[in-house]
Amino acid sequence: MRRKKRMECVPARRDRDPVRDLADGTAVLYRPSVSSSPAHSSVARRRPRSMIASVATACSRPAACSLSTTRVVAARRRVASSSRRRASSSVKMASSSQSSSDGVMPSIIIGGGRVGQALFDMGVDGDVIVKRGDAFPSSPATGPIYVCTRNDALQGVVDATPEARRKDLVFLQNGMLQPWLDARGLGGNTQALVYFAVAKMNEKPTDGITDANPEGLTAANGEWADAFAARLRSGGLRCHVLDDDAFRASMFEKLIWICAFMGVGAAHPGATVGDVESAHKEEVEALIAELVAGSESAKGVRFAEGTIPRLAAYARAVSHFPTAVKEFEWRNGFFCGISERELAAGRLDPFPTHTALMKQVGALE
Repeated sequence: MRRKKRMECVPARRDRDPVRDLADGTAVLYRPSVSSSPAHSSVARRRPRSMIASVATACSRPAACSLSTTRVVAARRRVASSSRRRASSSVKMASSSQSSSDGVMPSIIIGGGRVGQALFDMGVDGDVIVKRGDAFPSSPATGPIYVCTRNDALQGVVDATPEARRKDLVFLQNGMLQPWLDARGLGGNTQALVYFAVAKMNEKPTDGITDANPEGLTAANGEWADAFAARLRSGGLRCHVLDDDAFRASMFEKLIWICAFMGVGAAHPGATVGDVESAHKEEVEALIAELVAGSESAKGVRFAEGTIPRLAAYARAVSHFPTAVKEFEWRNGFFCGISERELAAGRLDPFPTHTALMKQVGALE
C-alpha cells in the first residue's frame, strides 16, 4: 500500500509591521486610538483570527492537514488568550503615553515625508498623517495642523483645508512666507523656524544646536507655538516660543542664512556649506552684513547682537550640506523684489552685492 504523503499547515507570517503596511498602501495613516504602539493596532489584532480561520478551513480536509480538531481548538484558545493580553497591555501603554506627553495634543500632519513622519513619531494617540490628494480628515476636529510640505504645495494645502480650520495651519517651510500668508488672510497663523534635520526617513532628528547656541535655534510663534514646542520636547528637541518682534528678527535671520550661504556656494560650484564658511568666509560675511543692514533700513527689522557669529556657527553645524539657489521666489527672490521696488522708486539698491551675485549664478537676468 502506498503511504499517503503527510502535509503540514504553516501559520501565516506574523512578523509584518502593520504601520509599514498602511504607509505603503494607504494614503491616510491613523495612529491607533487605543495604543501608542503600532504593533497593537486593530490590523495586528485581526491577523491571528485570519490565521486560525485558514488553519480551520484546511483542516476540514483530513487528507490535506494533520492538525486534529483538538489542536485547532487549542490553538484558537492560545490566540484568544494572547489577544486579550495584548489588548490589556495596549490600554496601559496608551495611558502611560498620554500621561507623559505634557502639552502634546492630537494633531493633523500634512505631508508624510521625513519631517512629517518625525512629528508623527513624537506625537500621541489620535495623530493623523495626510498625504497628497487625500480628503481632509474629520478627526481630530481641533488643534494644530502641521504643514510639512514643499512651498509649491502650500496653495493646494490651503484650498483643501476647510475654511473654519485654516487658522489652525502651522507653517514650517523655509523661506519668507509672510507676504504670501498675508495675501490669503493667514498672516497671523503659527509659523516655526525649523533648525533640526532629519537625514533619512524614520531616523531620529538631529537638533539645531551650535557652539554659539547650545540652547538650540528652533523657534515658533503664534497660537499653536506652545503645542509645537511640547511635541518637539517629547522627541528630545529644543524649541523657543518667541514674541512677535523676536520671531520676526529670527525669521529674517534664518532667511539671510540660507540666501547668503546658498548664494555664495552656488558661485563656487561644488562648495558645501562648510566650504563657504571656511574658504569663502569674507565673501559670505560681507553678504550677510549687507542683507542685515538692508533689512533693517527697508523693513525695520531689529536684529539681536551677534548675527554673523550665530549664522557662521550654524553653518559649521551643517557643514556637509550642499549649496544651491533653490525656491527662488521664497528665498533670494524676496530680497531681489525689495531691490527692484527701491530702484523703481528712484532709490539705491539696498542689496547691490546680493543682486550682482544672483546675476552671476543665473538666477536673475
